Amino acid sequence: MELSAFDLSGKVALVTGGAHGIGFSIAEGMARCGATICFNCSSERSLEKGVEAYKAAGIDAHGYVADVTDWDAVSAMVEKIKAEVGPVDILVNNAGIIQRKPMLETSSEDFERVIKVHVVGAFNCAKAVLPDMIEKRAGKIINICSMMSELGRETVSGYAAAKGGLKMLTKNIASEFGQYNIQCNGMGPGYIATPQTAPLRQRQPDGSRSPFDAFIISKTPAGRWGEAEDMVGPCVFLASHASDFVNGQILYADGGILAYLGHQPQ
Repeated sequence: MELSAFDLSGKVALVTGGAHGIGFSIAEGMARCGATICFNCSSERSLEKGVEAYKAAGIDAHGYVADVTDWDAVSAMVEKIKAEVGPVDILVNNAGIIQRKPMLETSSEDFERVIKVHVVGAFNCAKAVLPDMIEKRAGKIINICSMMSELGRETVSGYAAAKGGLKMLTKNIASEFGQYNIQCNGMGPGYIATPQTAPLRQRQPDGSRSPFDAFIISKTPAGRWGEAEDMVGPCVFLASHASDFVNGQILYADGGILAYLGHQPQ
Protein backbone atom coordinates (compact mmCIF):
# COMPACT_ATOMS: atom_id res chain seq x y z
CA MET A 1 0.00 0.00 0.00
CA GLU A 2 1.28 3.46 -0.92
CA LEU A 3 1.12 6.50 1.34
CA SER A 4 -1.36 8.01 -1.12
CA ALA A 5 -3.96 5.72 0.45
CA PHE A 6 -3.98 8.13 3.39
CA ASP A 7 -4.43 11.21 1.18
CA LEU A 8 -7.69 13.06 1.93
CA SER A 9 -7.37 15.63 -0.86
CA GLY A 10 -10.70 16.60 -2.38
CA LYS A 11 -12.65 15.27 0.59
CA VAL A 12 -15.06 17.35 2.66
CA ALA A 13 -14.86 16.45 6.36
CA LEU A 14 -17.46 17.52 8.92
CA VAL A 15 -16.29 17.34 12.54
CA THR A 16 -18.97 17.97 15.15
CA GLY A 17 -17.75 19.61 18.34
CA GLY A 18 -14.72 20.59 16.28
CA ALA A 19 -14.01 24.05 17.69
CA HIS A 20 -11.56 22.84 20.35
CA GLY A 21 -10.00 19.84 22.07
CA ILE A 22 -9.89 16.42 20.45
CA GLY A 23 -12.29 17.44 17.68
CA PHE A 24 -10.05 20.35 16.69
CA SER A 25 -6.93 18.16 16.66
CA ILE A 26 -8.65 15.55 14.49
CA ALA A 27 -9.85 18.22 12.05
CA GLU A 28 -6.40 19.83 11.96
CA GLY A 29 -4.81 16.46 11.17
CA MET A 30 -7.28 15.77 8.38
CA ALA A 31 -6.64 19.22 6.94
CA ARG A 32 -2.90 18.45 6.87
CA CYS A 33 -3.78 15.38 4.81
CA GLY A 34 -5.71 17.49 2.30
CA ALA A 35 -9.31 17.48 3.53
CA THR A 36 -11.53 20.56 3.45
CA ILE A 37 -12.73 21.08 7.01
CA CYS A 38 -16.22 21.96 8.17
CA PHE A 39 -16.74 22.09 11.91
CA ASN A 40 -19.87 22.24 13.99
CA CYS A 41 -20.38 23.82 17.39
CA SER A 42 -23.35 24.63 19.59
CA SER A 43 -22.97 28.40 20.03
CA GLU A 44 -21.86 31.53 18.22
CA ARG A 45 -19.21 32.10 20.87
CA SER A 46 -17.68 28.69 20.22
CA LEU A 47 -17.88 29.35 16.50
CA GLU A 48 -15.89 32.57 16.84
CA LYS A 49 -13.23 30.90 18.97
CA GLY A 50 -13.06 27.97 16.56
CA VAL A 51 -12.62 30.19 13.51
CA GLU A 52 -9.78 32.01 15.29
CA ALA A 53 -8.10 28.74 16.25
CA TYR A 54 -8.23 27.37 12.70
CA LYS A 55 -6.91 30.64 11.29
CA ALA A 56 -4.03 30.55 13.77
CA ALA A 57 -3.26 27.01 12.56
CA GLY A 58 -3.31 28.18 8.93
CA ILE A 59 -6.46 26.26 8.06
CA ASP A 60 -9.33 27.71 6.04
CA ALA A 61 -12.17 25.98 7.89
CA HIS A 62 -15.91 26.48 7.55
CA GLY A 63 -17.84 26.77 10.83
CA TYR A 64 -21.53 26.05 11.46
CA VAL A 65 -23.70 26.38 14.56
CA ALA A 66 -26.29 23.67 15.19
CA ASP A 67 -27.61 21.61 18.09
CA VAL A 68 -26.88 18.04 17.00
CA THR A 69 -29.88 16.77 18.97
CA ASP A 70 -32.21 18.86 16.75
CA TRP A 71 -32.89 17.01 13.50
CA ASP A 72 -34.16 20.07 11.64
CA ALA A 73 -31.06 22.06 12.61
CA VAL A 74 -28.71 19.23 11.58
CA SER A 75 -30.50 18.69 8.27
CA ALA A 76 -30.31 22.41 7.49
CA MET A 77 -26.63 22.51 8.41
CA VAL A 78 -25.73 19.61 6.14
CA GLU A 79 -27.69 21.16 3.25
CA LYS A 80 -25.84 24.45 3.80
CA ILE A 81 -22.49 22.66 3.80
CA LYS A 82 -23.45 20.89 0.58
CA ALA A 83 -24.36 24.20 -1.07
CA GLU A 84 -21.34 26.14 0.19
CA VAL A 85 -18.58 23.52 0.25
CA GLY A 86 -19.84 20.25 -1.18
CA PRO A 87 -21.36 16.97 -0.02
CA VAL A 88 -19.83 15.55 3.14
CA ASP A 89 -17.39 12.70 2.43
CA ILE A 90 -16.17 12.20 6.01
CA LEU A 91 -18.28 12.65 9.13
CA VAL A 92 -16.67 12.67 12.58
CA ASN A 93 -19.31 12.48 15.31
CA ASN A 94 -17.28 14.05 18.10
CA ALA A 95 -19.83 16.30 19.86
CA GLY A 96 -20.36 15.20 23.43
CA ILE A 97 -20.91 16.19 27.04
CA ILE A 98 -20.20 14.49 30.35
CA GLN A 99 -21.70 14.78 33.82
CA ARG A 100 -19.73 13.41 36.75
CA LYS A 101 -22.30 12.65 39.44
CA PRO A 102 -23.26 9.58 41.42
CA MET A 103 -26.18 7.84 39.73
CA LEU A 104 -28.54 8.45 42.64
CA GLU A 105 -27.84 12.19 42.38
CA THR A 106 -28.36 12.32 38.61
CA SER A 107 -31.74 13.49 37.37
CA SER A 108 -33.44 11.62 34.54
CA GLU A 109 -33.35 14.87 32.55
CA ASP A 110 -29.56 15.14 32.88
CA PHE A 111 -29.14 11.45 32.03
CA GLU A 112 -31.32 11.86 28.95
CA ARG A 113 -29.42 14.96 27.81
CA VAL A 114 -26.11 13.07 27.78
CA ILE A 115 -27.71 10.23 25.80
CA LYS A 116 -29.23 12.68 23.33
CA VAL A 117 -26.02 14.56 22.57
CA HIS A 118 -23.91 11.44 22.05
CA VAL A 119 -26.33 8.97 20.50
CA VAL A 120 -29.21 10.98 19.01
CA GLY A 121 -26.70 13.59 17.83
CA ALA A 122 -24.62 10.97 16.01
CA PHE A 123 -27.79 9.40 14.57
CA ASN A 124 -29.01 12.76 13.26
CA CYS A 125 -25.69 13.70 11.66
CA ALA A 126 -25.22 10.27 10.08
CA LYS A 127 -28.78 10.26 8.77
CA ALA A 128 -28.23 13.70 7.22
CA VAL A 129 -25.05 12.80 5.33
CA LEU A 130 -25.87 9.21 4.33
CA PRO A 131 -28.08 9.98 1.27
CA ASP A 132 -25.19 11.73 -0.52
CA MET A 133 -22.78 8.98 0.51
CA ILE A 134 -25.18 6.36 -0.85
CA GLU A 135 -25.47 8.27 -4.13
CA LYS A 136 -21.67 8.48 -4.47
CA ARG A 137 -21.20 4.88 -3.28
CA ALA A 138 -18.53 6.14 -0.87
CA GLY A 139 -18.35 7.59 2.60
CA LYS A 140 -16.63 7.45 5.97
CA ILE A 141 -18.36 7.90 9.33
CA ILE A 142 -16.22 7.96 12.47
CA ASN A 143 -17.95 7.94 15.84
CA ILE A 144 -15.83 9.10 18.77
CA CYS A 145 -16.49 6.41 21.34
CA SER A 146 -14.69 5.89 24.65
CA MET A 147 -13.27 3.29 26.99
CA MET A 148 -16.67 3.74 28.62
CA SER A 149 -18.04 1.98 25.54
CA GLU A 150 -16.53 -1.11 27.18
CA LEU A 151 -16.12 -0.37 30.89
CA GLY A 152 -18.19 1.17 33.63
CA ARG A 153 -17.02 3.55 36.33
CA GLU A 154 -18.70 5.34 39.22
CA THR A 155 -20.22 8.80 38.56
CA VAL A 156 -20.57 8.48 34.76
CA SER A 157 -23.73 6.39 34.29
CA GLY A 158 -25.10 8.60 31.52
CA TYR A 159 -21.78 8.89 29.69
CA ALA A 160 -21.10 5.15 29.84
CA ALA A 161 -24.61 4.34 28.65
CA ALA A 162 -24.26 6.86 25.82
CA LYS A 163 -20.86 5.62 24.68
CA GLY A 164 -22.04 2.02 24.81
CA GLY A 165 -25.02 3.00 22.67
CA LEU A 166 -22.74 4.83 20.25
CA LYS A 167 -20.61 1.71 19.85
CA MET A 168 -23.68 -0.30 18.82
CA LEU A 169 -24.97 2.48 16.54
CA THR A 170 -21.56 2.29 14.83
CA LYS A 171 -21.96 -1.43 14.21
CA ASN A 172 -25.51 -1.00 12.98
CA ILE A 173 -24.63 1.75 10.48
CA ALA A 174 -21.81 -0.44 9.17
CA SER A 175 -24.21 -3.37 8.81
CA GLU A 176 -26.92 -1.38 7.03
CA PHE A 177 -24.82 0.74 4.68
CA GLY A 178 -21.70 -1.32 3.98
CA GLN A 179 -23.30 -2.43 0.72
CA TYR A 180 -22.90 1.14 -0.55
CA ASN A 181 -19.13 1.21 0.14
CA ILE A 182 -19.73 3.26 3.28
CA GLN A 183 -17.55 2.48 6.29
CA CYS A 184 -18.65 3.41 9.80
CA ASN A 185 -16.12 2.84 12.56
CA GLY A 186 -15.47 4.18 16.02
CA MET A 187 -12.35 5.60 17.64
CA GLY A 188 -12.15 5.35 21.40
CA PRO A 189 -9.76 7.74 23.17
CA GLY A 190 -8.13 6.85 26.44
CA TYR A 191 -7.53 9.48 29.10
CA ILE A 192 -6.40 12.55 27.19
CA ALA A 193 -4.60 15.64 28.52
CA THR A 194 -6.92 18.48 27.55
CA PRO A 195 -8.00 21.68 29.33
CA GLN A 196 -11.13 19.80 30.42
CA THR A 197 -9.08 17.13 32.22
CA ALA A 198 -6.50 19.56 33.65
CA PRO A 199 -8.13 19.56 37.13
CA LEU A 200 -7.74 15.78 37.26
CA ARG A 201 -4.00 16.12 36.61
CA GLN A 202 -3.26 18.99 38.99
CA ARG A 203 -0.29 18.26 41.23
CA GLN A 204 -0.63 18.04 44.99
CA PRO A 205 0.96 20.76 47.19
CA ASP A 206 3.95 18.45 47.77
CA GLY A 207 4.43 17.97 44.02
CA SER A 208 3.05 14.44 43.92
CA ARG A 209 0.34 13.29 41.54
CA SER A 210 -3.30 13.54 42.58
CA PRO A 211 -4.90 10.18 43.44
CA PHE A 212 -6.85 10.06 40.15
CA ASP A 213 -3.81 11.07 38.09
CA ALA A 214 -1.73 8.38 39.78
CA PHE A 215 -4.52 5.85 39.20
CA ILE A 216 -4.64 6.59 35.45
CA ILE A 217 -0.85 6.41 35.09
CA SER A 218 -0.80 3.08 36.96
CA LYS A 219 -3.49 1.67 34.65
CA THR A 220 -1.85 2.81 31.41
CA PRO A 221 0.99 0.65 30.04
CA ALA A 222 2.25 3.70 28.12
CA GLY A 223 2.78 5.36 31.52
CA ARG A 224 1.28 8.69 30.50
CA TRP A 225 -1.91 10.49 29.56
CA GLY A 226 -2.61 10.70 25.86
CA GLU A 227 -2.35 13.92 23.89
CA ALA A 228 -5.04 15.18 21.53
CA GLU A 229 -2.54 14.66 18.70
CA ASP A 230 -2.44 10.94 19.53
CA MET A 231 -6.02 10.71 18.25
CA VAL A 232 -5.21 12.09 14.79
CA GLY A 233 -3.49 9.07 13.21
CA PRO A 234 -6.29 6.59 14.01
CA CYS A 235 -8.92 8.98 12.64
CA VAL A 236 -6.98 9.76 9.47
CA PHE A 237 -6.66 6.01 8.91
CA LEU A 238 -10.40 5.49 9.41
CA ALA A 239 -11.17 8.44 7.08
CA SER A 240 -8.89 7.26 4.29
CA HIS A 241 -8.84 4.58 1.59
CA ALA A 242 -6.44 2.65 3.81
CA SER A 243 -9.49 1.48 5.82
CA ASP A 244 -11.83 0.64 2.94
CA PHE A 245 -12.28 -2.95 4.19
CA VAL A 246 -12.54 -1.99 7.87
CA ASN A 247 -16.15 -1.61 8.97
CA GLY A 248 -18.05 -1.67 12.23
CA GLN A 249 -14.91 -1.69 14.37
CA ILE A 250 -13.90 0.39 17.38
CA LEU A 251 -10.24 1.39 17.37
CA TYR A 252 -9.12 2.26 20.90
CA ALA A 253 -6.26 4.75 21.22
CA ASP A 254 -5.86 4.35 24.98
CA GLY A 255 -2.19 3.63 25.62
CA GLY A 256 -3.11 0.01 26.36
CA ILE A 257 -5.55 0.50 29.25
CA LEU A 258 -8.17 -1.93 27.94
CA ALA A 259 -5.53 -4.64 27.51
CA TYR A 260 -4.16 -4.32 31.03
CA LEU A 261 -5.25 -5.68 34.41
CA GLY A 262 -2.93 -3.35 36.31
CA HIS A 263 0.20 -3.70 38.42
CA GLN A 264 0.63 -6.89 40.40
CA PRO A 265 0.62 -6.12 44.14
CA GLN A 266 4.09 -6.26 45.64
